Amino acid sequence: MDYIVIVFAKFVGFISGLLGGGTNLPGQIALKFRPNILKRLVRGYRVILVTGTNGKSTTTSILQNILKQTGKRAVFSASGANMKGGVVSCLIKNFPLFRKIDGDFAVLEVDEAYMRHITAEISPEVIAVTNIFRDQLDRYGELDKTLSLIEEACKKAPDATLVLNGDEAMLGDFVPENKRFYYGFSVPPRSGEKPGNAEGTFCKNCNTPYTYNFLTFSHLGDYSCPGCGFHRPDIDLSVDEIFSISQDSSHVSMGGMSVSVPQAGAYNIYNALCAAACGKVLGVSDEEIKKGIEGQKSKFGRQETVDIDGTSLRIILIKNPAGAEEAITSVLPDKDEVSVGVLLNDNVGDGKDVSWIYDVEFEKLSTLQTKNVLVGGTRAYDMAVRLKTAGFENLSVYISYDELLETIKGCGGKVYLFVTYSAMTGFRKFLHGKKYIKKLWF
Repeated sequence: MDYIVIVFAKFVGFISGLLGGGTNLPGQIALKFRPNILKRLVRGYRVILVTGTNGKSTTTSILQNILKQTGKRAVFSASGANMKGGVVSCLIKNFPLFRKIDGDFAVLEVDEAYMRHITAEISPEVIAVTNIFRDQLDRYGELDKTLSLIEEACKKAPDATLVLNGDEAMLGDFVPENKRFYYGFSVPPRSGEKPGNAEGTFCKNCNTPYTYNFLTFSHLGDYSCPGCGFHRPDIDLSVDEIFSISQDSSHVSMGGMSVSVPQAGAYNIYNALCAAACGKVLGVSDEEIKKGIEGQKSKFGRQETVDIDGTSLRIILIKNPAGAEEAITSVLPDKDEVSVGVLLNDNVGDGKDVSWIYDVEFEKLSTLQTKNVLVGGTRAYDMAVRLKTAGFENLSVYISYDELLETIKGCGGKVYLFVTYSAMTGFRKFLHGKKYIKKLWF
């Protein structure tokens, strides 16, 4: 019966893909007929789950690229659909009808709040946690709630090795007793960094403000508590030297291994480092890790560059204060004249509360040689007001994607377009329909 349901769901997914449909439908159909089909779908795989507030999709994609270098098949949730329907859809799409799964890898991005439902059914070999930031307060609440949801999920997978961001104080005294592997920075990516947005900067044990030897960004870094002595754990794999960081890439040393990270920003160094740490735990060689990272291409909407009739459009996902701050910082090294845009939505995938935009220092963008400032999305006027308060005067607000596209065509040079999640998927679908993007889902 499982096999019949899988074949039928694969067919539905194929037709849905031809019609430009969503990525959850095959999984939803399979779960309707076989609620426990996830156990069947992961049989034979070495399963790695990736969760956390920021970086899940990019980390998953990099890790899949690393694991491919081993010669084994590595499937991953390319669309970013990270609840049960999306996870099942990914596995159905990649389910081999005419061969046995034996030691292949399944790298699955999983929503922080939903992961406990996944680990209740399957036993992953590795669980990677990227970070914990304030995000979608209407869904997650505050940081301690997100932490408790992730801890609950990990407790249900006692045999999994936890790959944890050692620079994330929220993960420094993780409740589950699983085997752990920590990654982090031994040197700061920037000098003089100060804690951003005042989240996660107080000791989770005694509420004393942390002191830092250095910060990477927001509250991440080499922390310690002067009140109770709680401090950063020993790091198993670290960025021990930074050779260069530009608006396009970074060149660093990870555990003595020289690696070029082909995406901008410290947060993408973290994503590559997390993927490398998972590779280490899974027994992948340094050479294969390096090749996987350096051969990585930008995932859809995550610093993806699209040619719009000669204008270079870079689409950059933002969804919370910490992530938006780093996304902005990543483009600041650019000394060319550029245009900047922000598409702000308040749909379910974005979070209904958009007040977080006032916790983001959009003022930093004023250091760029900005030619045009473009604003759109369901909350375009809220975003326009925020940018006005940041000192930008000549704003253009666009209600339709057609008008926005025509303006982008006329910008020439480079356009950095910061977008929330549903704005990213919606605008990419629009560009796909206009033939500027070949593949809607990677």
